[in-house]
Amino acid sequence: MSKPTPTVRILRIIARLNIGGPAIHVTLLSEKLGAPLYESTLLTGSVAADEGDMMYYAEQHGVTPIIMPELGREISPIRDLMTIWKVYRVIRALNPHVVHTHTSKAGFVGRIAAKLAGVPVIVHTFHGHVFRGYFSPFVTQIFINLERITARMSDTVITLTEGLRRELADEYRIIRRARITVLPLGLDLQRFADTPRKQGVFRASLNIPPDAPLIGIVGRLAPVKNHALFLRAAALIAKTIPAARFVIVGDGKLRAELETQIDALGLRACVQITGWIAETAPVYSDLDVLAISSVNEGTPVTVIEALAAGCPVVTTNVGGLSDLLDGGALGALVPSENVEALAHALIDAVQSPPDNAEIARAQTLMLDRYGIERLVSDMDNLYRALLAKKGRS
Repeated sequence: MSKPTPTVRILRIIARLNIGGPAIHVTLLSEKLGAPLYESTLLTGSVAADEGDMMYYAEQHGVTPIIMPELGREISPIRDLMTIWKVYRVIRALNPHVVHTHTSKAGFVGRIAAKLAGVPVIVHTFHGHVFRGYFSPFVTQIFINLERITARMSDTVITLTEGLRRELADEYRIIRRARITVLPLGLDLQRFADTPRKQGVFRASLNIPPDAPLIGIVGRLAPVKNHALFLRAAALIAKTIPAARFVIVGDGKLRAELETQIDALGLRACVQITGWIAETAPVYSDLDVLAISSVNEGTPVTVIEALAAGCPVVTTNVGGLSDLLDGGALGALVPSENVEALAHALIDAVQSPPDNAEIARAQTLMLDRYGIERLVSDMDNLYRALLAKKGRS
């Protein structure tokens, strides 16, 4: 009679469950890596008032996180020393076999606390990085140095794309390439694939005519997302396609500034900012094309969801987007900060959309590559291999 497989205890740490891919990622992993083989605990900080909270998503998936407000995004050297101590105490109480951190601040305090507590396996996932488009060169170098220090405490570092792996190893020299594991995102994509195209629900909610070309951007209103470029492109598109309408789905600290830009560009009649929308499948259903105008990205969930929903995409060629779009085979890539190129590509996507075969191929690839069951299997294999190396099979 074979011996039962022992339960592996995992503590997953993320700075906050704000709207975005990392929150979805850690919630689904915490849910799927559960009993009887795993015992997963999620530790997270507080979400800022201007970000949008995904605690509802965790609750929907039966995940009840431990809340430690100090883990939130604000950085304070003195307070963060106390945060390391508090995380250390949580680790000692839970006695996990694996501590897996996500996002920059949680990765810093979590890995130090795990190392001090003698956790057998320490893993960190880069969902992107903050080395471009976020801070001044001086502050950026501080973050690079901190990541190099905590990388030495990691049994492996996970990236979502091969491109991000190259950046971390070759450009920023955070950690050797051999110690980086590439594991693409895993998401619950079936509801996007099952939602019919041009359903009309989202358009009706905003009084947008069914036949108006509709171009949208989905994400937090933050400088790195470069909504200003999207609006400048919208002004050019409106001259060529006067009936076009534009939606900005999301919220954040730049909302007032973007509202001012909308008026300055004379776009008030054709641009709407919707705020956060919890269920985005109807959004992608009604968009003619999704735009990404960011100056830096990891692997944006919005692009994966849009392609799974059959919605064409046009993005700036930054971060992991080239890998995600197979070098432009699954969507148009344009140079960052080039408003004419972005406008032209969006016009082309509206006027000459991909055919049904191209859409179906992109949908199939997204579900195959980024389905949650694939990620759960990959993560299970990784954890058990790392534990076996430590004699914890």
